[in-house]
Amino acid sequence: MTAVLDAPVEIRSNSTADDKAIAIRAVYKQVLGNPHIMESERLVNAESQFCNDNISLREFVRAVAKSNFYRRRYFETCAPYRFVELNFKHLLGRAPADQAELSEHIQRCVNQGYDAEIDSYIDSVEYSEKFGENLVPFYTGATSTVGQKQVNYNRTLSLLQGVAGVDSAKKNSRLVDSVATNSAVAAKSPAANGRMSPSPDATTKRFKIVVTGSKFDAPRRTSNTEYIVPGDRMTPQIQRIQRTGAKIVSITEI
Repeated sequence: MTAVLDAPVEIRSNSTADDKAIAIRAVYKQVLGNPHIMESERLVNAESQFCNDNISLREFVRAVAKSNFYRRRYFETCAPYRFVELNFKHLLGRAPADQAELSEHIQRCVNQGYDAEIDSYIDSVEYSEKFGENLVPFYTGATSTVGQKQVNYNRTLSLLQGVAGVDSAKKNSRLVDSVATNSAVAAKSPAANGRMSPSPDATTKRFKIVVTGSKFDAPRRTSNTEYIVPGDRMTPQIQRIQRTGAKIVSITEI
């Protein structure tokens, strides 16, 4: 079973200017989540550097992922879980594998910042092995293969949009319940004429979020603070923690 996906786009040493223009459009579509981009929003300088072979395709992907366009649409306006799951989708071509992986990236984003979170995907061994310097990221998790867990395939498929779908249209996570509880989601193909509806599943399991360093702590306080929340309330709780200036230490199921 496979989703209908675009063929991977690759740049070679003999690629023409037209080939590079195709790659630029493919990067915008993949990394920015299929948006409509006005001419004034294009990364003219980064495009020029790529076309003149001053930066690789991989570095052009990084520039797009760190652009104000991406930051405004996915970091500043989406819930934290949504931002991270879309980073996986846009930059590694799959859904988060489990709660530990998702929590690792949530913590990195909160504690180290936006740029460190983006770099962690593009500088990863997984990115190098999948795409290297010359392939536009594509949806590697959207085909069922031997050795791949079905749940991972279903999760990636649930993140895909129809041809008219735009990732920024949904601000809350599609997968927070499934990943947090290690449960399956139904395998649904992308709609032909629009976005898929989010999974209706909710969780009754609870999770412990351990934080430290809240700006509301007493000056000499060093102990951690623990929050116990149901899985379907983790995103708003993380948002509240971020507003206090606290650092997330761990997220575990209880």
